[in-house]
Parts: sequence; structure tokens; C-alpha cells
Amino acid sequence: MQDIANQIQSVLWICFALSVAFGAIAQRTHFCTMGAFSDVINMGDWSRMRQWALVMATAMAGFALLSWSGQIDPQQSLYHTTKWLWLSTLLGGALFGIGMVLASGCGNKTLIRMGTGNLKSWVVFVFMGVSAFATLKGLTAVWRTRSIDTVFIDMPAGAHLGTWIATWADLPHVWPVAGLVVAAALSVWVLSSKDFWQADHLLAGLGLGLLVTAMLWVSGHLGFVQEHPETLESVYLTTNSGRMEAMSFVAPMAYLLDWLMFYSDASKVLSFGMVSAVGVVCGAAVSSLLNGSFRWEGFGQTSDLTHHLVGAILMGVGGVTAMGCTIGQGVSGISILSLNALTAVLGIGVGAWMAFKYQTWSLERSI
Repeated sequence: MQDIANQIQSVLWICFALSVAFGAIAQRTHFCTMGAFSDVINMGDWSRMRQWALVMATAMAGFALLSWSGQIDPQQSLYHTTKWLWLSTLLGGALFGIGMVLASGCGNKTLIRMGTGNLKSWVVFVFMGVSAFATLKGLTAVWRTRSIDTVFIDMPAGAHLGTWIATWADLPHVWPVAGLVVAAALSVWVLSSKDFWQADHLLAGLGLGLLVTAMLWVSGHLGFVQEHPETLESVYLTTNSGRMEAMSFVAPMAYLLDWLMFYSDASKVLSFGMVSAVGVVCGAAVSSLLNGSFRWEGFGQTSDLTHHLVGAILMGVGGVTAMGCTIGQGVSGISILSLNALTAVLGIGVGAWMAFKYQTWSLERSI
């Protein structure tokens, strides 16, 4: 058992270190998925959207290579499922998209802004975590499981583009090949823009994508035990789901609040996702202090507070309903070509567009 305890410690410390790097790079390069949608919708600028796409492509290639080399079992990923929950992911994604615009950033950006002195994001973190936990195990969880979660398309081969192609073509290696092909096509589109060839853009796209891949390896390989000495069953250490995870921030925020509130309960222990959330905050804090951008910021007026509270709640409910955020589904889920992730990203885009239109209408109305 001491070996298992040491392995858990190693996994959590490496996870923390990688997350610190993730937060520092994201803060340094101004990586922001909400900002990416804003740039495209309001200014027609695709630079930050290409950043996000390159993160996706890098994570796709990483997942494919890890699977192909046998370092991880792709079917043990949290995002591998036989149900295409198209209604839940679409609606949840839309709620999350609306929420991230109202709250000035998604879950990842909220953690980054927390580290840079933004007190508004600390409020968002609390309300987002509470609403996420309610949607995991509370009132909204009951509503979710009894309504939209009952609507799905059963896909025995897996609700993933790669496994569907592999089954259709009867070729076991098509899944990782499909990932590499999609990653290559996405990379060509990203790098075809001369304006994108800047250090910050490349650092964000390649650096964050590689860190997501590294986190996947830590969770799926370093944290995997073939036969636990107590249960004699295989187990993925430190994950809340009991499966291989990568980076995601909605549910981990909920579990982190739960751990803080019930710290004296020995059954509440730190997990992979919780440590990654703390690491991002710390990384952003270090980066902002080093580059001189750290500053305290609070709410200026009641309407700003209202929008952030509503946005936080929508992100918590929507993120759990969609089974992930712009990083959870938008990178980690996309990396395995999950249909649920693709639907969630579509929903997030639609929700963000609706929220930006609302903001424009609200601004014009006030003039």
C-alpha cells in the first residue's frame, strides 16, 4: 500500500507542475476561448480561434500516438462512451457558451483571472462550483438525468468518429490514424495564415496542446494500476471518475469546493482534476507577477455583478450537462474525436453568439 500512496503522490505533484505550466502559458499568451469567439464574431479576427484549433490538433495527435504506442487504452478515457447524448451536450454547451460570455470567460479563463488578482473571478468560481455540484449530485442533477439525458443515440462501437470508422472499415488502427489525419488537416488550416506565425500564438497552440497530452499520459499511464492490492482490480489513481482523464475544469471546481468544505472528512481526498485547477491558478499568478500584469480588480456596478453571477451558474449547469467545458470537451474530448465533444463545441459556439448578440442589443438600448 505504501507503493500505491507514493504513486498517488507522484501523480498529483506531476499533475500540479504541468498545470502550473498550463496556467503560465495561457496567461502569457492571452489564450481565451471566449475571447476567440468574441474576436471572430465582433471583429472577424481568427487568430485566437486558430490558437484553440492548434491546441485541439496537438492534443489529437498526442492522443493518437499514445494510443498507437500502447501507452494508454483509448477505450478507458472518460470521453469514451457508447451513447451520443446529442441533446444534453448541445443544450449544455449552449448554456455554457452564454454563461462564459456573461462571466467574462470560461472555466479555464476564470482560473487564470483568479491568479491575476481578479476578484470577480473568485465569485464566479464559487457560484460555478456550487451550481456544477448541484448538477452532478443535487437538484439540477435530478432534472438532468430524468429529462434530456434520456435522449440519446446508442452507438455500440462508441460515440466517436474514429471507432465508427474503425468498425466500418474493419481496421483496428483506423482510430489513431483518423486522429492524426484530422489533426494534420486542422494544423494546415491554422498554419496557413501568415499572421498566425507569432511566438505567442505558436506557444499557446503547441505548448498547451502538449501539456494536455502530457496530462493524459500521467492520468492514463503513470496513474494506472493493473491490479490494486486491496481490490485486485485495475484502477486509475486520483481521478474522480475512476477512468482516464485529461484537463477539464467544471466538475473539478465543484469537487474542490466540496473538499474545502469537508476537509476533516477523511473520505474527501485531492484528485487529478482538483489539483489541475489549483495549478492553473498558481501558474497564472506567477506569470502575471513576473510580467507585471497582476492587479486587483472588483465589480464596478450591480449589473456587472448580476451578469457574472448568472454567467457562473449557467456555466456550472451547462458544463456538467455538456460533460465538459471549452477545455474538457473542446480539447480533451475533441482529442479522441468524440461526437459528444463535437456537439458540445457546436453548442458553446451557438450560445456564445447568442450572448454577444444580447450584449450588443443591451448596449444599443442603453444609448
